Order: sequence, then C-alpha cells, then structure tokens
Amino acid sequence: MKSIITIGRQFGTGGHEIGRKLAEKLGIECYDKDLIKKAAEDSGLCSEIFEHNDERPTNSFLYNLVMDTYSFGITNSNYVDMPLSHKVFLAQFDTIKKLASEGPCVIVGRCADYALADYDNVLNLFIYGNMDKRIERVMHKYEVSEKDARDMILKKDKQRASYYNYYSTKKWGKAETYNLCVDSTVLGRDGTVELLYQFVMDYEKMIAND
Repeated sequence: MKSIITIGRQFGTGGHEIGRKLAEKLGIECYDKDLIKKAAEDSGLCSEIFEHNDERPTNSFLYNLVMDTYSFGITNSNYVDMPLSHKVFLAQFDTIKKLASEGPCVIVGRCADYALADYDNVLNLFIYGNMDKRIERVMHKYEVSEKDARDMILKKDKQRASYYNYYSTKKWGKAETYNLCVDSTVLGRDGTVELLYQFVMDYEKMIAND
C-alpha cells in the first residue's frame, strides 16, 4: 500500500463505518474522531476545544486571516494572539500532514483532501446516499423521529459543506472535487467497502506499473 485515502461523506451514509472497514481490509490505520485527540496532543490544546470546533464553518474574514498566517509562517507572537478556531484548524491541518507522512491510512472528513493537495499518492472519495434511506438510518441509530432525523441530516450536511467550502478551493459534494463518488445506499455499507477496496487496489496496481 502506498495510497492515502480521504473520505468526505454526507451525514447518515455510514461514512465512518465504511472508512473503518476499508482501512481494516487494506491493513492500514483509519483516522476520524481520533484525529481530534492526536491534534490536541500535538498542539497542546485540550481536546474539548477541538470537539467544539470540529468541522464547523468559520467567518470568511477569519479564514483569510488564518490562511495568510499559514502561508507566511507562524511566529510565537501571532500564534499566541490567534483565535482558538484558527489554532484548531492549523493543528488539524498539520496533524493530517503528519499522519500522511507516516504511511498509508484512511482519513475521514476534516478537509483532509485539501490538506494533502500537494501529495501525489492520495485518493479522494466521497460517500453520498438516498435521503429517505439516510433518514431511516439516523432514526434507528439515534432513536429520533423522522422529522428530527431529517433536520439532523440537513444541519450536519450544511455544516460540513460550509466548513469545507471555506477551507478548500473546491466544493463539498461536487463530483469534480473527488476521484470517486459512491452512493452507499445502493450496495449497502459492506458492498460499498468492497467496491472501494477494488478501486484502491486497481489504483495501487496502476501506480506500481508506472
């Protein structure tokens, strides 16, 4: 294995489970919520701060400020004065790069494809699904009503899209943003894992023959 695999996902599609099972099948690590813990450890900030700001959109003015800071380098003085939301983004950004440099892995969400845009061994995947089936899954998983499940999906998807669209030059959920988009409600989670596994292995064979 040489590939780093990033997975974007709509809420209720089983993206976390698919990422974990794909990583297990490939024999590599999968990072999702545990990326927050690693970023907290690396940065020295408490994990609660990361959980509060996890994949949440920020003000566009603040985004420009943090990207300017990242582009021109971080000094001790401007890091100390930086808002917490900036520190969280930069810490996760750096942790993603660090994990990718350690070897093949699956990284779920958190603009990982953007963080690794300069890497040539990255496969960017997106998991989407039928709304009715996603509602059924969320109702069952969280024991909520149909209306609450729909509201959860719409809110979470909007949050993820806003976060991604702020920090990336591409658009969340748009086919051209990724190498492959898959509807997990067609084949189910296990079937989707098998499809993605074959896709990754075919890619591995291709780059091995280059």
